[in-house]
Amino acid sequence: MKLKNFISYLTEILFIMIISLVVFQPAKINGGVIVDEEKEIKLSAPTLVSKTSFEEVLVKRRSIRNFSSKPLSLKELSQLLWSAQGITEKTLGLRTAPSAGALYPLEIYAVVGNVEEVEAGVYKYKPQNHSLIKIQVGDKRIDIYNSALKQESIKQSAVCFVITAVYGRTSWKYGNRAERYVHMEVGHAGQNILLQATALNLGAVPIGAFYDAQVKSVLRLPKEEEPLYIIPVGKK
Repeated sequence: MKLKNFISYLTEILFIMIISLVVFQPAKINGGVIVDEEKEIKLSAPTLVSKTSFEEVLVKRRSIRNFSSKPLSLKELSQLLWSAQGITEKTLGLRTAPSAGALYPLEIYAVVGNVEEVEAGVYKYKPQNHSLIKIQVGDKRIDIYNSALKQESIKQSAVCFVITAVYGRTSWKYGNRAERYVHMEVGHAGQNILLQATALNLGAVPIGAFYDAQVKSVLRLPKEEEPLYIIPVGKK
């Protein structure tokens, strides 16, 4: 085969591969779970100004364990997710919560049971697109409830946030101190959710008592990803 023909052949193959990737959009894998990119939910832009002062939010913040049966709106869900890990500076990808070395080891899952316009299921937040990816279908709140010593607030919540961490994203740079930094970071993100819920006049409570392996199994997390925090949120 002449060089000219060979180059033409390679160009044609490359073109076909590119078209295949664009057209067919193969599903991604999340801990063994098939993730269909067509199930991505684009969230509304976050609200950056409110009538409630920061000081008022601090005064009003309380752990609320009992919720009504009223659903959360999609906009409220969007705002809560943004508060946890939303992008606040696009050039560097900086987020609402500080992260050692801006390495961002955290992942946010929304276990949805009672949110308007959102089917019950498990969703993963994508900060870069401010969107949700559906990774499981069906109401999994009862499974999280059973995994967390049957705390009623989880079963009553409209949505249950689970914050996980991939320690390796931080440990390659900070070694043995990585665990400390990751735990500090999950506290920042968790407090953001709690304060945002207060600002939205919603109830929320932080939960740390749960069986790690069971929560990991319910969410079908990858081996390297560990659950650290559960925050049920609902209408008062």
